[in-house]
Amino acid sequence: MNLMEWSPLDVLLVTIDIFVVWFILYKLLGIIKGTRSVQLLKGIALVVVVRLASLFFDLPTLSWLTDQVMTWGFLAIIIIFQPEIRRALEHLGRGKIFTRHSHQEEEKKRDFIQQIATASSYLAKRRIGALISIEKETGMGDYIETGIRLDSKISSELLINIFIPNTPLHDGAVIIQDKRVAAAACYLPLSENPFISKELGTRHRAAIGISEVTDSFTIVISEETGAISVTRNGEINRNITIERLKELLDMEIFANVKQEIQFKWNWMGKRDE
Repeated sequence: MNLMEWSPLDVLLVTIDIFVVWFILYKLLGIIKGTRSVQLLKGIALVVVVRLASLFFDLPTLSWLTDQVMTWGFLAIIIIFQPEIRRALEHLGRGKIFTRHSHQEEEKKRDFIQQIATASSYLAKRRIGALISIEKETGMGDYIETGIRLDSKISSELLINIFIPNTPLHDGAVIIQDKRVAAAACYLPLSENPFISKELGTRHRAAIGISEVTDSFTIVISEETGAISVTRNGEINRNITIERLKELLDMEIFANVKQEIQFKWNWMGKRDE
């Protein structure tokens, strides 16, 4: 049909057709992302490129070989991608194929919070001092440069090992950027607020200090008492429980509008005067 003869309905149907195909391919790629199937797809793409090259340069032997590969390729794909195809059909049967991305994000969020909470609990019980600052909107690149770059995936084991006494990285702060451990042994500015309690040491003053110059969310664990405190916007919330820490991490790092309103009301559990 001539494109000029297309009606608005024809254009709409073709647009919907293209969008549906694109969306299905996008979701299927999301299912195999992070699996060995990605490498297999690269191999298939390479075969297609070789096939086109053999036709362009008129290479009969190579053309025959790639033709055989592509002829039997469909059956091979079914065999090779059998686990992924089965998983996709299972997701489709459960109605989860289109919500996989949101589930993955939710799992990453829970894992992020749990890793920090587990490390904080371990350090607090053993009275190991720690200082963890999580970057938000205000960049912390200048402070990251003062430490040792790591760019590592967050894990409770890594955070615990960093703060074990007498290790090379234990003295200073860990800065988390984009949900990854950006650097350790970083120097943070000390607060000069004269109203801070005299019983607070250098770690707490550094935690308050960084919260005065950035919008970061900082966790500090006392070496003397094992108490967990957090700072934000120049304020400190002291002696919080692990469950409260999880709540604050959820509200502060993954806040939506409703949570942000709630945060303004219940941020301070025990405000330090």
